[in-house]
Amino acid sequence: MADIRDPENTIIVTLKDGPVVIELLPDVAPKHSERMKALARAGKYDGVAFHRVIDGFMAQTGDVEHANMDAPSYNPRRAGTGGSDLPDLPAEFSKLPHDRGTLGAARSSNPNSANSQFFINFKDNHFLNGQYTVYGRVVSGMEHVDKILRGEPPATPDKMISVKVASDVK
Repeated sequence: MADIRDPENTIIVTLKDGPVVIELLPDVAPKHSERMKALARAGKYDGVAFHRVIDGFMAQTGDVEHANMDAPSYNPRRAGTGGSDLPDLPAEFSKLPHDRGTLGAARSSNPNSANSQFFINFKDNHFLNGQYTVYGRVVSGMEHVDKILRGEPPATPDKMISVKVASDVK
């Protein structure tokens, strides 16, 4: 696993193939970084499916309302249509490019509609620059992200087994 420089702003996502370490960027997108930590600490991301995974583009997850595969309310047809019970976030656009391994905030056509969903870029997707908030980057485990099953939604979606803030992991 990567050397963790700032445990309070580092997320560890456990996937079926191993851990993915994400460095959050609170100096660039403080509201998005705080939201991810709050949802991780509440256990909201645990068991949530990757409901939209496009080869050569990105893997999207984070619909804590409809995509928790471990919950009785899991509905693959609704996965990707919800967020959390917290208010939507304002856009925090920056000059950071959507490079391979960056974390972007998923949203509707309204730039201020990001909530809990996010995506990890499989490759440089610079056409997204300035349109979606970049608030983190994978610092280790990208090989595990690359193995996430493709589909919209995948036939048998992969899920985030657990999502933790590094400073909370003993």
